[in-house]
Amino acid sequence: MNNQGQNYTTSLTVDQSPEEVYAAIVNPRGWWSESIEGVTDQVGSVFYYHFQTVHHCTIKVVELEVGKKVVWHVLESYMNFVKDQAEWAGTDIIFDITRKNDKTEVHFTHIGLAPELECYGVCYDAWKTYINGSLHDLITTGKGRPNVGEGITEAEKKLS
Repeated sequence: MNNQGQNYTTSLTVDQSPEEVYAAIVNPRGWWSESIEGVTDQVGSVFYYHFQTVHHCTIKVVELEVGKKVVWHVLESYMNFVKDQAEWAGTDIIFDITRKNDKTEVHFTHIGLAPELECYGVCYDAWKTYINGSLHDLITTGKGRPNVGEGITEAEKKLS
């Protein structure tokens, strides 16, 4: 794995409680993709993400701490737009939740998603859109903007 400084990270801050933020994160159908299949809120469970024939992956829930942390491990991954089609395989997706004063901060890290990967530009754009846009909206308004089989970022639209 790459060191922490080379992994994709982003943060968002909201007024909602850590428990409300956690509930939104473990509902990726509400902010990432309505096509996700499987259980997403139990340690040891496996769920499946797919976006058309462009990207799909199998993800295991490895850690859940209500109001504090969510960790997913990518077991398998396929991307049809890069040479190493399994670039996400073996990576970890981490949501650290902390309360600071009267705000809740989410620090998102995709360990293993580093700038030298071919998919980095597309994934950077996608995670920024899904985390800072859709997840933020789900937390603050109760309604996210997950993809529903069509691309929502410019990169996704080009790949579709």
